[in-house]
Amino acid sequence: MMVFHKKFFLSIIPVFLLENISNDVVHNIISNGSDILNLSIQSSLIFTLLSFFPAVLLMMTCFTRIIIVFSLLRSAIGTPYSPPNQVLIGLSLFLTLFIMFPILDKIYNKAIIPLYKNEINIDTAVDNITKPLCQFMLKQTRKSDISVFLDLAKISLSSNKDNIPIQVLLPAFIISELKTAFQIGFMIFLPFLIIDLVVASILMSLGMMMVPPSTISLPLKLILFVLSDGWKLLILSLSKSFFI
Repeated sequence: MMVFHKKFFLSIIPVFLLENISNDVVHNIISNGSDILNLSIQSSLIFTLLSFFPAVLLMMTCFTRIIIVFSLLRSAIGTPYSPPNQVLIGLSLFLTLFIMFPILDKIYNKAIIPLYKNEINIDTAVDNITKPLCQFMLKQTRKSDISVFLDLAKISLSSNKDNIPIQVLLPAFIISELKTAFQIGFMIFLPFLIIDLVVASILMSLGMMMVPPSTISLPLKLILFVLSDGWKLLILSLSKSFFI
């Protein structure tokens, strides 16, 4: 079984600490019939979870790679404000949920539901939540990035790769995601860069040096992207680039 530093992970998930602390409080509230106070405690736990959700979304899912690739695509085409940020973030979010659905479903069935039914304690729930996420991150992370952070943390690498601590795996995963996203962005830039060079060369050969090359190349890049069904190909390639 994968070994994690529970103290480290509990420190970054305050909602579990609050729920663990408030078990006796909630029991006393229910026994005294104070439903209003019980509802307020549950509401505070929900808001605490929602405040932590953006950090989890950025650090432990495929959201980072997707949003960076979409941003580089927009720069490659030459439309810095179209699609707008709201559209790209929304598309990245729903694509992240689609890719991460098997992992989220496993977490929901093995951690959230049993904890809600009081079938497991908080420590078991934390293990059931972190284990699928860490397995996902480990599959996407390069061994060289893990070795760097193991050296920085002065931790010896064991033969079992499942024993990598979470404080080492998290930054290594982020670095690997950034590198992969820029590699994909480089491949996206190449065809659009060729169009820009060809258009610029034609304009210079015709003596039309006062005409901005982007005025001619932008429609060509848009029609090339649309005719090749670029959005479908990009999303298909991004989905297959993750190892679930």
